[in-house]
This record gives sequence, C-alpha cells and structure tokens, in this order.
Amino acid sequence: MGKIMAITGASSGIGLATALKFAELGWTVYAGTRQVERDRALYAQQANLHFMEMEVTSPESMDKAFAEIDRNEGRIDVLFCNAGFGFLRALGQATMEEIHHVFDTNVYGVMHTIRAGLPLLRKSASGHLIATTSVGGLVGQPFNEIYCAAKFAVEGLLESLATYYKPTFNIDVTLLEPGAIATNFNSTVLGHVQQTGGILEDEYKPMLMQYMDAFAKRNVVPQTPESVADVMAKLVDMEPKPLRIRTSEAAETFVQYKVSQDPTGLDGMLNTRKLHLNL
Repeated sequence: MGKIMAITGASSGIGLATALKFAELGWTVYAGTRQVERDRALYAQQANLHFMEMEVTSPESMDKAFAEIDRNEGRIDVLFCNAGFGFLRALGQATMEEIHHVFDTNVYGVMHTIRAGLPLLRKSASGHLIATTSVGGLVGQPFNEIYCAAKFAVEGLLESLATYYKPTFNIDVTLLEPGAIATNFNSTVLGHVQQTGGILEDEYKPMLMQYMDAFAKRNVVPQTPESVADVMAKLVDMEPKPLRIRTSEAAETFVQYKVSQDPTGLDGMLNTRKLHLNL
C-alpha cells in the first residue's frame, strides 16, 4: 500500500520541493496551495501530485481539504505543516495588525492544520506529524523577535504533542529546523519591508543595517529547498524519529549552544513523558 502525505505551503520553496520529491518517490501527495489552477497547470505531468486549496488561516478551508482527502484515501501517513512566512521588524516598529498576521499563519495555521488532519493521521498504521519551524524557533535573533516568538510557539506546541501522540496514537512528531534557504522566503521578507516604508529612519536603523549586512555575509550560499526535501526523505525512514532535526551543517552550528546536550530533543521529551505520564 502506497504512502500518503499532505503538505501545507506547497506552492513554492520547501513545500513544493518536498511535494515533488515524494511524488517522484511514489507517494500520493496532497499539496496545499492558494494558487490551485496555476500549480495544477504547471505540474500537470507529475504523477501522484494533487494540488488543492489549503488556506491555513481558515479552519473551514482546512476541514474541507481534509474531508476530500478522507473521501479519496481514508488516511494520511505524514502531515507536513509547512506554511509560514518571515517577518523582519522590531517589536517597537510593527503594527498589531502585522503581528496578528504573523501569528495567524505561522502559529494558528499550524494548529488549524493539525486539528483538521489529526483524525486522518490517526488512521495510519504509523503516522508522522512534521512542522517546519526554523533555527529561529530555538535561538532568538535581533529584529526577528515577532517571527521567532511565533516559531518558539510552534516548537512548544509540537514538543508537548510529542509527549503523548506516540504512546496514544502511534504518531511520531518532528520539528524541521532549517537555517537560511534559497527561496523567495527571504525576498518576501525584504519585499514586505519595502512595502511598509522600507528601512525606517529611526533609532533601530544602525543596528538593523548591521544585522542585514552580517546576515548576507553569513549566508552567501544558502541551502536549497531540494536539499531540505532530501532531508525529509531520510527523516520519514529514520528509527527512532527525532523530535528535532536541523537541515544543514550551518543550521546545526547556529544552534549548537542550545542543543549540545540533546541534539535530537528525544531525551528531554522522553524524560518529560516519563515524569508526567510514567510511560
């Protein structure tokens, strides 16, 4: 019986590369996008790949999408919560509307996806819940505090689910933690800065310019989405499956001080599980 994956945020970047990779490997892939007709036309020749509307900020959209998958397949084996976007503004500069927008997609969108997809994931013989966070979900960074806060929230959410999803539902839980990726993710972040007044002439500017210069020098050759998809292909076959996995050596180096005692996160999670559930 072939494996089935559902992915949010699959119209570009990591999500699209992963969808294509797994479809080529023979998986049935349901790829969430807000550009359904465009993406179906672009990848019409790719077998096993099914684009469908998944607006993660809308519980109704997610319920509708997973109801369709249920009718077609009756289960999913991997649920990949990948939709998200970056945000580069200091807390003192951002509007509350912008802050809510970041959390609506990056945090609540993950919650909506899990709530809608969990019943199908539970029908798998061995399900796997994966969410894209970031090294910014482990290490706070200047001018990324709103984005990092959102990714820290997702880290806490999945780490908590991991304490009981495996013994209760036989569902593994993994946080995928990339560093800088060569996608339109970064250009979208910088594009938003330009659309909302550019680099503001305020007390933050000198440090922000220093940050952006250091970031550019440190990430001259960012990781490709395709190499992250290769990590995903290895991840789904790992036993035991890690709670956390970085996708490059650069990402590993960036978080080394936070993860040196427990690189995969499994030891700490299992200790918490034993403490609270005696399992």
